[in-house]
Amino acid sequence: MEITPGVGCPMPSDPADRVQLGHGGGGGLSQRLIEELLVPAFGPADGVLHDAATLAAGPGELAFTTDSYVVRPLVFPGGDIGRLAVIGTVNDLAMVGACPLALSLALILEEGLAMAMLRQIVAAIRTVAAECGVPVVTGDTKVVERGKGDGIFITTSAVGRLGPGPAIGPPAVQLGDAILVSGDLGRHGVAILAARQELGFSTDLQSDLASLLPAVQALLTEGLAVHALRDLTRGGLASALTEIARGGGLELRIKEAAVPIAPAVANACALLGLDPLAMANEGRLVLFLPTAQAEQARAVLQTFQPEAAIIGTVAAAGSALGGIVLLENAYGVLRRLTLGQGEQLPRIC
Repeated sequence: MEITPGVGCPMPSDPADRVQLGHGGGGGLSQRLIEELLVPAFGPADGVLHDAATLAAGPGELAFTTDSYVVRPLVFPGGDIGRLAVIGTVNDLAMVGACPLALSLALILEEGLAMAMLRQIVAAIRTVAAECGVPVVTGDTKVVERGKGDGIFITTSAVGRLGPGPAIGPPAVQLGDAILVSGDLGRHGVAILAARQELGFSTDLQSDLASLLPAVQALLTEGLAVHALRDLTRGGLASALTEIARGGGLELRIKEAAVPIAPAVANACALLGLDPLAMANEGRLVLFLPTAQAEQARAVLQTFQPEAAIIGTVAAAGSALGGIVLLENAYGVLRRLTLGQGEQLPRIC
């Protein structure tokens, strides 16, 4: 009997035609989704992708950002999903030099979520919003059926006021700029993984979850010529550097030994076959500014995190290689930083 494909016998589904967890992981699949689908549909007229958009609003321009948060477990060492949602949104505004004015909050709750847990999360949101100086002014709540949503998902949006001075963003990055990170990397990702107790290892590490606004404001108050900032969330340092390099056709050179990684993070990543440069963070940023100001900037950042470090330079602009990030080992050997295609650690931010 001859069987005609599509008639009573569905053809096998191609995984490439389906959304995968890796599309939300900050790696190669995430960047393809953004570049091939979302940017053509909604991308900014100037082609610049950043943590927050700037809006012309008369005297004192505004910045606007939105984000969604999914994490398991809902409470983890160093924070919870409520604190994560507020701080993550404030950090996005900080990356363009904006101070938050107001925040919206949407909660998608799963049937069966314990009311005690919900009260704890709401209390955390209220507390951290006050700490960050941003009122929650509007919101929405929905409930989905049991088994449809990991307890709670949170979506936030926020507006902020931009300070005086040149725009902060990837287009301002210049040849010769120094590249700094504000602290050691990977704590959030490892803390979440250990909290799940799925892989049988434990650690005393806590998430690095923290507002970056005070550090950014300190840099600007010092009069430093901050060219670009990016908070290192999904995909970690690897994703942020790759996006900035590709967006500007830049060649970035990073000294591997200079990148601060706590021994516990390095050991966990080695054990599990994970890349610490691609691990998520929730209280770390990467900074580009003139090399002449690098030491001063590091000193400012070290008042918040002693591990802050200068890790590299912008080695070429308009490179024939296109946007590229090169890692230099202790022997001076260069290798290209590549992004994984899948998801290292789902539901972490």
